[in-house]
Amino acid sequence: MRYRLGCDIGGTFTDFVLLDDLTGEIITAKCLTTPYDPSDAVEEGIKRLKGMNPDYIESLDEIIHGTTLVINAIIERKGAKTGLITTKGFRDVLEIGREIRYAPYDIFAEFPEPLVPRRYRIEVDERIRSDGTILKPLSEEETRRAIEELLSLGVESVAVCLINSYANPVHEFMIKGLLEKMAPQVDVSISYEVLPQIKEYERTSTTVTNAYVKPLTGRYLSRLKGRLESTGFKGKLFIMLSSGGITSVETAARFPVRIIESGPTAAVIAGQYYGRKFNIPDMFCFDMGGTTAKSCLIQHGEASVVPTFEVGRIQRFMKGSGLTIQVPVVDLMEIGAGGGSIAKVSKMGTLQVGPESSGADPGPICYGKGGKEPCVTDADLLLGYLDENYFLGGEMKLDPVSARKGVEERIAEPLGVSFIQATWGIHDLINETMAAAAKTHIAEKGGNPKIVTIVAFGGAGPVHAYGLAKKLGARRLLIPPNAGVGSAMGFFTAPRAFDLLRSMKAPLGIVSFSEIEGIFKELEGESAKILNREGSAEGLIYERSLDMRFVGQGSEINVPISNIPFTDFRREDIRKLFDGMYMKLYGRTYPDSEVEFINIKVRAILPVRLLDLPKIKGKEGCSVDEAKKGVREAYSHIAQRFIPFTVYDRYRLYPGMSFPGPAVIEEKESTLVIGEDGFVSVDEYGFLWVEIE
Repeated sequence: MRYRLGCDIGGTFTDFVLLDDLTGEIITAKCLTTPYDPSDAVEEGIKRLKGMNPDYIESLDEIIHGTTLVINAIIERKGAKTGLITTKGFRDVLEIGREIRYAPYDIFAEFPEPLVPRRYRIEVDERIRSDGTILKPLSEEETRRAIEELLSLGVESVAVCLINSYANPVHEFMIKGLLEKMAPQVDVSISYEVLPQIKEYERTSTTVTNAYVKPLTGRYLSRLKGRLESTGFKGKLFIMLSSGGITSVETAARFPVRIIESGPTAAVIAGQYYGRKFNIPDMFCFDMGGTTAKSCLIQHGEASVVPTFEVGRIQRFMKGSGLTIQVPVVDLMEIGAGGGSIAKVSKMGTLQVGPESSGADPGPICYGKGGKEPCVTDADLLLGYLDENYFLGGEMKLDPVSARKGVEERIAEPLGVSFIQATWGIHDLINETMAAAAKTHIAEKGGNPKIVTIVAFGGAGPVHAYGLAKKLGARRLLIPPNAGVGSAMGFFTAPRAFDLLRSMKAPLGIVSFSEIEGIFKELEGESAKILNREGSAEGLIYERSLDMRFVGQGSEINVPISNIPFTDFRREDIRKLFDGMYMKLYGRTYPDSEVEFINIKVRAILPVRLLDLPKIKGKEGCSVDEAKKGVREAYSHIAQRFIPFTVYDRYRLYPGMSFPGPAVIEEKESTLVIGEDGFVSVDEYGFLWVEIE
């Protein structure tokens, strides 16, 4: 069982990377995503790989899969008809939220519609105190009536979230048991299993989201397993988590809310791996595909993981305008900027690019699949950055004539500008959009855009990386081999991991450390069981941390602690760790103020089967001239006109070679564009290092 396969389903393309663990050989493939049934594209890609390596299926140990299915279902509101059972008086918590207006001076500010309409939310008259004691018992007869009411409304999935159930889940388990007896065909998500954490709004929103996508995800994963088995696959199937780990199909189907950012996370994990390998302290990971651009600042070899994020924002850059999800997720920024982003004239009579995308069907005009709206890929082709006869290695011929007609009729003529101004404007504006978002993201993390190394992934990433670097003031680019399928490559660098937490609100001065140690042990046992279902849990590593805050605060910070018995700590040791983290984040602390625990967290990690990058063997006496494919006229931002760009075949670039721009470096899945002030060199692994003057 020598092979591993990474498969990433994006909005436009589905990427495949086949890795031979014995030789380090990598084979890649790329095909258009099939939106109506993504497993169609998966099966097609597996068959394409079989044409390149006929016997690999029999020796395929595992497939690691990332998908945008869950987040798309939420954004497009294509999930299941979902009901909510909650405590009397808490029916409207999804609308009330945190009672914060994200735009306090905008009287027309909108909020996202809850995934569960009000008529599908049913109350039961029960109550549990914050210490876990039962104030009012749950009536079985009332619960049956609530379930029958939801069933009469035709719900496919039910979320159960009762007040203070994180402290005592007995009533939630009673409701779950009755639901399984009365309606075994209905999916059930209870908050104690999804998110046993303090804060009612976040817990309810996350549990509802899990229930909303659970039937869809379960059906898809079941269908995918069947399709894979039909190809002869007998190995293990893993799914990428939003937190940067991988997990089993069974766990992903049970907790689909944890795979919302499944695909975008993988490229960040790949960037993190490369940053550690080459000892790059500050790296900006940039992944631009056909639909979106994702980026993340990696500092000191680590991509930060945050406990909460938002999806489906009404205002893309406005925090608070989306649905709150409280699960661990790699802290990445995602905007609607990709090769398929549509260019149009706005209501104000100005050029606008994105966030709407043409997707895989019909795609940009140049794809020849019926697209009518000019897109970023159309502009890149017309600027000379793409070869109409070498897109996807020649598998897909592009149509520059139709693309030019679309840009002239829909952009240049309405704006009263020349064809070149319109075409360059599309390319430059999408770069400006990404740079503005990147500067904000880097600044929020305390980084400096001028000292980062930009590592580019995705089919469109290398095309736009140089332009992005110029706008950020960054001096260096890193383009890995097979950058166009970078997310699928990232799967091989991710560990099998799972995160669990338990809320425990207690002041540091009086809490029992032996009780906290007991909770840590319980969480470690639960996570070990989950990972044991995925195979051997040998070599399991636990990472412990605490969410703490000053008494009276509404938000907490995460404090990592060493993996020793908690009873070995002194109270002043924990306080010192908290003050150190608080000082790092905010520049000050308050020694006289009391602190308290909020959440106890454990991350269980299995050792990573690392991607062993093969070194490229150079050819004796081979000069860089042998890698030249020719010269192509392409647009230069510096000269502000078309000039000759030397075109290179990346597969014929060997270690030690170097050359100046302007240059276009082509490989099957992506194209790197470098201006006159760039200088390219090739290292022993085939990575392209670009220095910009």
